[in-house]
Amino acid sequence: MKTHSILASRVLLIALIPLIFSCSRQKSTDYPPFPSGHEEKLEWWKDARFGMFIHWGPVSLKGTEIGWSRGQEIPVGEYDSLYLKFNPVNFNASEWVKLAKDAGMNYMVFTSKHHDGFCNWATEYTDYNIMNSAYGKDIMAQLSAACKEQGLALGFYHSTCDWHHPDFPLTSPGGRVEREEYNLDRYTEYLKNQSVEIISKYGPLLVMWYDVPQRFDSVRGQGVIDHIREIQPGILVNNRSGAPGDFDTPEQRIGGFNTDRPWETCMTIGRQWAWKPNDEVKSLEQCLHGLIRSAGGDGNLLFNVGPKPDGTIEPLQAQRLREMGQWLKEYGYSIYGTRGGPFKPTDWGVSTRKGDKIYLHILRWQGDNPQIRIPDTGMEIKACRLVTGGDVELEKQEEGYLVKFAADDIQQINTIIELTVGGDAMAIAPMEIAAQSLSYNKPVKASTNPDPRWRGANSVNNGEWVGHYWTPGTDDKTPWLEIDLEKPEKISKFILFESGQAINEFKIQYLQDDAWETAYTGKEVENGKALVFSEITAQKVRLLLTGFSSVPGIFEIIIL
Repeated sequence: MKTHSILASRVLLIALIPLIFSCSRQKSTDYPPFPSGHEEKLEWWKDARFGMFIHWGPVSLKGTEIGWSRGQEIPVGEYDSLYLKFNPVNFNASEWVKLAKDAGMNYMVFTSKHHDGFCNWATEYTDYNIMNSAYGKDIMAQLSAACKEQGLALGFYHSTCDWHHPDFPLTSPGGRVEREEYNLDRYTEYLKNQSVEIISKYGPLLVMWYDVPQRFDSVRGQGVIDHIREIQPGILVNNRSGAPGDFDTPEQRIGGFNTDRPWETCMTIGRQWAWKPNDEVKSLEQCLHGLIRSAGGDGNLLFNVGPKPDGTIEPLQAQRLREMGQWLKEYGYSIYGTRGGPFKPTDWGVSTRKGDKIYLHILRWQGDNPQIRIPDTGMEIKACRLVTGGDVELEKQEEGYLVKFAADDIQQINTIIELTVGGDAMAIAPMEIAAQSLSYNKPVKASTNPDPRWRGANSVNNGEWVGHYWTPGTDDKTPWLEIDLEKPEKISKFILFESGQAINEFKIQYLQDDAWETAYTGKEVENGKALVFSEITAQKVRLLLTGFSSVPGIFEIIIL
């Protein structure tokens, strides 16, 4: 991540992980076995919910992005020579695996090869590998041994493209330069041979996680998948070999609600995949919201850290992961082994379910009178409790139930309500549940929208403030975001979540008689603080940024 005989001679080792299947508040349980069958493995992976992604290589010596900085920030010749100085003397595979387990993670996916072509293992197919670095030791062999010893499932990220290999059609920067001579068929054999080598040396594996299938169509990609499954039947493969694979991989954003097609959000704990000096690390709230929102949409979270060039993981990143693990020790039973729904995600939170239990995860609530309207699911709600502490009232209504509790019982990270229903919660068809914000998923316009895929305007009212965010164009001197509420609404509160701290002056405006009137003028943004103004009635509302120190970013807008 070579031959059938090598694999056949190996004893299939059992990788054990702590999945919590009970609906009670138990802290531990028996470790279920790691299955070999494809469908069983896929269900195991969905139960696991949370994994560690690791992007690492010689580029950490420079602190720039892995693969993508080759030929951009760093000249190709210099980039390709970094491995000669790469000597992570403090790398300790057991400590990495222990950190993943302390975080409540159940599997690990490590970069065997990124787009830059450097190989982190003792490969027979190229000299551009870790054994010829200043370090000279097989990193992946150490990780494989540590994972097996500590009971953590292991997979490898392996770039489909390779901008270093002479047979691949494209090269750096960014795979935008086409080589005069190349041989894609020969490169495909190289890719297959290395994949088989990895599985044979370090397997059995949970997953082969391919990426950026430039020039690979579905036929070529499926050929790679079929080939590696001759070596390890049942191995999971993502959707980036050129073929659909087993699951989708939304990047740096939470995937949409989908109970039909498995998915896994891949997201960085900081701003960069590889190590970056003084990188901005997500808050505990953002980290946990990413995991909880993923589970609520019926997806996994593959959460990335980028180790330093000496082989250690940034202390703040490690601290944040351990904090996540502490929360999961207490409330992980509402995440592990669950499925998303039955209520689709909304601005205030998500739901998860298993057995006769439904868990409402209230991630954000504004106001002094919290109450959740539960639509009629066709099943009686037999019991209701506030898991995180406090009293809760369940009121039967004509079209469902009303759940009410005190504002003082709202938790900073996640307020969990457990519903016990009179049947199997998985039998309830997914349904909508009322949003709190008037702006949730309403049409959005922007003064400029230069990066709609990654930082587009449509990310500012989807309930998420952990992944994508909107940024205007660099030449946009008076950027604005306009939200159409689709009908006149009474408005008196506006809540912002900023990415970074660039904004130092802004206005909240509303359209009246074809002219924009100002309802509120503010300075610095305090994330999550309700900005209160005299009630207005309007259909179109906008945020106008009139002062900022650098290119601003907006995660989320809530209008009440």
